[in-house]
Amino acid sequence: MDAGFYVPVRIIGGENCVRKGAQHFAAYGRQALIVCGKSAAQNGALDDVKAALAANGQDAVVYDGIPQNPTVASVFTGARLAREYRADFVVAIGGGSPMDAAKAIAMLACQDAPEGLFDHKITSAVLPMIHIPTTAGTGSEVTPYAIITNDEKQTKQSISSPALFPHVAFLDGKYMATLPQSVTVNTAIDAISHAVEGMLSVRAGGMSDLFAKQALTLLFGEYESLLAGSYTPASRQNLLYGATLAGMVIANTGTSPVHGMGYSLTYFHGVPHGRANGLLLPNFLKECEKIWQGSTRKIFEALGMDAQEFAQRLKALLGRRKKLPEETLRDYAARAAKNKNIRNCRVPFTEENLYTVLKRSVG
Repeated sequence: MDAGFYVPVRIIGGENCVRKGAQHFAAYGRQALIVCGKSAAQNGALDDVKAALAANGQDAVVYDGIPQNPTVASVFTGARLAREYRADFVVAIGGGSPMDAAKAIAMLACQDAPEGLFDHKITSAVLPMIHIPTTAGTGSEVTPYAIITNDEKQTKQSISSPALFPHVAFLDGKYMATLPQSVTVNTAIDAISHAVEGMLSVRAGGMSDLFAKQALTLLFGEYESLLAGSYTPASRQNLLYGATLAGMVIANTGTSPVHGMGYSLTYFHGVPHGRANGLLLPNFLKECEKIWQGSTRKIFEALGMDAQEFAQRLKALLGRRKKLPEETLRDYAARAAKNKNIRNCRVPFTEENLYTVLKRSVG
């Protein structure tokens, strides 16, 4: 039986959709907490949100203290601000970090978590959320996941609940015009990884595969733009739509060992999340095929290329890579083997399989 498909988010897209869609903010209360990074003021998104809220007579306070990889401390600080301000809803502006942090903040604003963020059992009491992505990669605007840095375990860890789905997502590619080329490439690769990993999930189904294939069509349709670092408004929008579709995929399927391995590269070496995934993805697929022949066939059919061309295209986008010593890779494989993403993949991975992927990718 098909696994089914569920994404309860109203999606509004197109140029200037935030200001044009101001009425969609009105239903959620009078006072908003805006969660963002510093870039929201530079790319115009923050001004657009403030204008939309003002048009409805709504007030807002801005919390822009989210680091690149959100910490537990940063989300508890944001939740305290939301409570003090008596926010009725949360507006998230940015890439995965502000959007993921906003989910944790919206939850902690309504729920005490004395046992800690990662051990807390999330209830339905969560402030409503409106998300505005300013990168095309994470798909957080349509997922029930928030990835937060867990310093105690020295990794990134997710919290998840259907209550963490945003209510509304605005998709306007114009906010990506000021992104550095490296961020545009890394986030696009993150979205590609989501679509590919979703197709290998034990929870994949007919609907999720359809969305994954369309996401790959849109994302790789802009390969030449990514390679050249030259983007039209239409190409930015295509990347954003592709990333959102891939987000819908993992909202239903979850991710795979690629994410589990990549977290150590990000935590210990500061490798951006999407780049970490891209470094690992070709050799992960090669290992999948070795373990279970035919397991990757539908992925490369969807991509319209073979494994070698896929690896070459990612290599061209990623450039030079840092090499890590064997003992480090052994440690990262052991850490990844404990991640729940391992069990989510229909291809069974052992710690030795994980080490092999890491060794071939960054060894």
